[in-house]
Amino acid sequence: MKNPIFKGIGTAIVTPMKENGDIDYAAMERLVQRQLEANIDALIVCATTGEAPTLKDDEHIETIRFVAELAKGKTPIIAGTGSNYTEHAYDMSIMARDVGADGLLCVTPYYNKCTQRGLYENFTTIASATELPMIVYNVPSRTGVNIKPATYARLAENPKIVGIKEANGDISSVVETMALCGDKIDMYSGNDDQIVPIMSMGGIGCISVISNLLPAETKKITELWFAGDVAGSAALQMKYKPLIDALFSEVNPIPIKAALAAVGLCSDHARLPLTRMEEGTYRNLLKCMEEVGIKV
Repeated sequence: MKNPIFKGIGTAIVTPMKENGDIDYAAMERLVQRQLEANIDALIVCATTGEAPTLKDDEHIETIRFVAELAKGKTPIIAGTGSNYTEHAYDMSIMARDVGADGLLCVTPYYNKCTQRGLYENFTTIASATELPMIVYNVPSRTGVNIKPATYARLAENPKIVGIKEANGDISSVVETMALCGDKIDMYSGNDDQIVPIMSMGGIGCISVISNLLPAETKKITELWFAGDVAGSAALQMKYKPLIDALFSEVNPIPIKAALAAVGLCSDHARLPLTRMEEGTYRNLLKCMEEVGIKV
């Protein structure tokens, strides 16, 4: 294990917004306090679930600062600073460090679709910006770019690149990556429905969406695993699978914002091109929430 930023469940927290599009910091404080009460293992701020692509840079950094001030010393704050332009990610990483981030989460450059060499140089350049540990984020379904196991092996040699958020959905690739990297880099599931499968290959947790809604229950999946109760951990993974599917029945974070709004924690407003959830998928989401005991 490579001195991880956290072990267990890190919540990729939403960025709540008002009807006029402004960030709702009062709602953000409620959400953060709820996560802290559940003893969540980390908070990931302004990443995909936090709608980073629609935030202006000053809003992005202010949101990181706001959450860091609320949670500093209570749980690690990991700032989403990735970009399709390496220099921008480099600068954002410095600013995130300066307002209190404990670590960085950097997604693969999107749209540009760079080579594996480009990925390696992108991440090592960003890592050189600060002394903070960095997790690289692979989500080819959104970016069009996939980090190959051999590239992970090269990145693992960098002492500041400490983790992988793997959301490629390819368990065979996960196995190959872990075989090549061993304990030189830590892996987190980037998919809520693969927490237990990835931990079975040596992963140490998940950067989670469902934990916005169920922080303590999601954390229990990893707690049971670490305690040696594999069957109990797997049972929870399976229990929440229908709800997880519903939370990804439309593009994230549309459904998780709808779910949080349904229980009164924040509004479901997002910035275009994101829209409110469609009626059919929303009804199914509410049904899945009720089936696991969430009152809506």
